Amino acid sequence: MKIQNIRDIDKFFKVVDSCKGKVELVTGEGDRLNLKSKLSQYVSLANIFSDGTIDELEIIAYEPEDTSRLVNFMMEG
Repeated sequence: MKIQNIRDIDKFFKVVDSCKGKVELVTGEGDRLNLKSKLSQYVSLANIFSDGTIDELEIIAYEPEDTSRLVNFMMEG
């Protein structure tokens, strides 16, 4: 799933933390980072804020209910 225009990073990571299964960020090079890992979250934030924009992120959630959580987050905001 592609995610765009994240306005509330803290809320986004709270939603990720509430997911039951694995949630991964797919980098432009095809690497997969475990977004439930705090280290990966910090690395992601550093990359996001290095140029000040979040054009688009590709997220993979392995549980259907987790996908719903992420979709609901995006629809809220």
